[in-house]
Amino acid sequence: MASPLRPVRGAAGLVTDGAIRDSKALAGLDIPVYHAAVHPAVLGRRHVPWETGVTVACAGVTIQPGDLLVGDADGVVVLPPGIAAEVLAEAREQERQEEFVAERVAAGESIDGLFPLPEARRPEYEAWRTRPNPGTGGA
Repeated sequence: MASPLRPVRGAAGLVTDGAIRDSKALAGLDIPVYHAAVHPAVLGRRHVPWETGVTVACAGVTIQPGDLLVGDADGVVVLPPGIAAEVLAEAREQERQEEFVAERVAAGESIDGLFPLPEARRPEYEAWRTRPNPGTGGA
């Protein structure tokens, strides 16, 4: 598990649908940085954060104060706090199912008929979940 992030000047990460410069320096920060491109041009003072706690649009998505931003190497998703627990539970279940499928494929089965997990395979999957530490992510 990755170590918890330490906020830098009050920020836990940087997300922009624009370009960044000084990407090496930004990569050295102890926070994640998500951006659309890297470009050497100086943008002047047009992109200085003059406000906080306001609704913004980024990459065509509306982000409101209090929304949760979750990112990995594939990108960033925005979650309203009211649905975060439900989305987390569904994501964990999806990861478990994918671990089950990966184990079955590694054992020689075809992915066809395994993914997405069909109802006919659910009893086998449920039995797999009851094993100690099924897959790499646990139960």
